[in-house]
Amino acid sequence: MDLIVERPVEFVVREEREFVLGGFADHTTPLIRNCWYVAAMASEVTRDIISRRLLGVDVALYRTLAGEPVAVRNRCPHRSFPLAKGKLVGDVLMCGYHGMQFDPSGRCVNMPAMPIVPTNANVRSFPTVERGPLIWIWMGDADHADESLVPDTSWLASPEWKSVSGSFHIASDYVAMHENLLDQTHFPFLHPGAIGTPEYARSKLKVREENNRIIIDRELRNSPPPAVYGVPTGLTGKPVDRFSDARFVSPALHTAYARIVDNHDPSGEPRTYRFNISHIFTPETNGGIHYWWFCSRNFNLEDKAADDHLLAASTKAYQEDVDALEWILDVVSNDTEPQFDLNFAPDKPGLLMRQVLYRLAAAEAGVAL
Repeated sequence: MDLIVERPVEFVVREEREFVLGGFADHTTPLIRNCWYVAAMASEVTRDIISRRLLGVDVALYRTLAGEPVAVRNRCPHRSFPLAKGKLVGDVLMCGYHGMQFDPSGRCVNMPAMPIVPTNANVRSFPTVERGPLIWIWMGDADHADESLVPDTSWLASPEWKSVSGSFHIASDYVAMHENLLDQTHFPFLHPGAIGTPEYARSKLKVREENNRIIIDRELRNSPPPAVYGVPTGLTGKPVDRFSDARFVSPALHTAYARIVDNHDPSGEPRTYRFNISHIFTPETNGGIHYWWFCSRNFNLEDKAADDHLLAASTKAYQEDVDALEWILDVVSNDTEPQFDLNFAPDKPGLLMRQVLYRLAAAEAGVAL
């Protein structure tokens, strides 16, 4: 008779957080889990197992023989060996320590040291969805993992759009990242000449909240575009009409839709140039982010010079954001003298977003506000 003695490997004590009506999320707010996040680029997930920490949980990622993405906890339930250090045998993931084998659902199908597989020797699996260049993962309650809630990024896989992209690993928090993207007044100062202009910073904006999404509408007429748009359109220095729709879509996604309208096109008719900017990020922890960005356009798709310019300009601007956010979190985390940051009228979109994240975190904690 086989005797199985279970021993406690760890005890995790989580601090209870008090939520208050009208609160704002910050870098200490519990991460939202019932949400589709990006686990990896589709090209990263192959038959070679990789690991990534997502929302504080180590996850192993691989593909089945049929090409389906699989995500399981990167921790054997026996002695916590990282499963990504094991190997695949067909579609079965074999732990490299004692040879326990897990199918894509996380169920243990073989334990060499035992004649009968223990029914409790399973590893957690996570729902995944592959859409275009992205693999999305649901880290929360699997019963709530509705694929219809995966955010729309269809232009990233459309032949009518051309994208350049990049990624960063950031020592910052996703609340600050969302606030940075909703704060358009910093463009001409942190990114002078490249993304924003002083005229754009002073232009009027309209902000609204719809179903936990924050939307900013802005327009600036008869003004030259910034370099990031002026160079690929050939409109540098020329007066154009600019329209933007920037959105906090979910804890995982910020999108910006830009229209540049040239009312003096040689054709005699107004010509519209469109850019879709996608900022996609998944918290590693409260102080770290996996960040992917895409700059997409619907014109001159074969123009390599436009590709090169957009890649260089976007990379430079987003590196400036990364530096700023890392500096800010370092100050907030390590400066021991308290400070209540001032808020002004242009900060409204970011404050609305922080309230949304706060309410979502409270709801996941079972607190009704």
